[in-house]
Amino acid sequence: MKRTFLIISILLISAASVVNASDKARGTFLAIGVGPRIPAFDFKNTTMLGYGFNVEIAYTNNEYLPVFLFGKVGFEQFPGAQSFYQVSDYSQFSTSLLPISFGARYYLAPILENVVLILPSIEVSANLTVFQKLHQFKVSSGKNNFLEEGSKVGLSVGIGASMFLLEMLASYNYLQNNQYLSLDMKVRLPLYVSF
Repeated sequence: MKRTFLIISILLISAASVVNASDKARGTFLAIGVGPRIPAFDFKNTTMLGYGFNVEIAYTNNEYLPVFLFGKVGFEQFPGAQSFYQVSDYSQFSTSLLPISFGARYYLAPILENVVLILPSIEVSANLTVFQKLHQFKVSSGKNNFLEEGSKVGLSVGIGASMFLLEMLASYNYLQNNQYLSLDMKVRLPLYVSF
């Protein structure tokens, strides 16, 4: 899983550094986000509040504005719910997700321009998520512990608010049997800006 994360990170950075030469305004931005993860629907029956972080590289130019294209790699961790342990043979259960996302963000007209400039945004992304589930059972159950690994394709839809360097984003993330809400506080920094 660590090797996959490293390879994807290198590919995202390499792709972001390739810029076509022309006389237009363009920019590449790096964002780092962290926040809680709230399981939804059937996923909340076995897990409880989790956490996650992500690293994103976004690109735009004056032909696309106010649309930013982005690639993102994250890590999400969901521990098992105590109520699930009480009604099952499990002594430990956890789900780890490594989502690799590609999508677009659209910035709407600014609000509160007189106090501080806040740009609302909406984003949509498709993702490939590598997952790992730890299944550990009570000794009295007679079952063998095992580690389940695989991958799933999903999508994410989010709304947010940006003050350029600081951004908040709330997203609904759909994966089969693993749907969750994520709330991220992000710091966004320019890597390359050209006019």
